[in-house]
Amino acid sequence: MASITYIEHDGTEHVVDVKPGLSVMEGAIRNNVPGIDADCGGACACATCHVYVDEAWREATGKPSAMEESMLDFAEEVEPNSRLSCQIRVSDALDGLVVRLPENQH
Repeated sequence: MASITYIEHDGTEHVVDVKPGLSVMEGAIRNNVPGIDADCGGACACATCHVYVDEAWREATGKPSAMEESMLDFAEEVEPNSRLSCQIRVSDALDGLVVRLPENQH
């Protein structure tokens, strides 16, 4: 299991254990973390699972694919560390990952 910290826009933290192989989005949904809508269910087709990856974890989570970058055009307040959480696969190497959630997903 990898421990992932999801930080809501208001600063509320949710630390959850996520099974390797799942996405960061699935970890949030399965643990009832508010702020990730995931309208498309993880198909990289809606941008409602937008997160900001903590700077210390940007290299470990990798760069977004061309398709993900295209979908990020639909997210609000995109920053250089923006990712779609459905596209980040959890592994033991991501134990301790911190992501912040935007104020809203639409």
